[in-house]
Amino acid sequence: GAEAAPDYLLNPEPKYPEAARRRGIQGVVVLDVQVLANGTAGPVHLAQSSGSGLLDDAAVEAVRLWRFRPATRAGVPVDSTVSIPIRFRLQDR
Repeated sequence: GAEAAPDYLLNPEPKYPEAARRRGIQGVVVLDVQVLANGTAGPVHLAQSSGSGLLDDAAVEAVRLWRFRPATRAGVPVDSTVSIPIRFRLQDR
């Protein structure tokens, strides 16, 4: 069946933590997110740290509120897990 996918139109980017920005901290956080059949995020696990707790926490906090297009099996929405990289780059913000 189809995989779940973030519905990017509805999902705000994580806020760049001001303390991390001031210190010039950048990085990529990879999160494993259980996407429930109703399109909301279930448990969010840190799969790969950015090396900064500030960035990791900001990514987890944001993705918990995201909406997703759930995976389907035989046309019926089902729970699934997706891996989502969140990139924090100073020049992007």
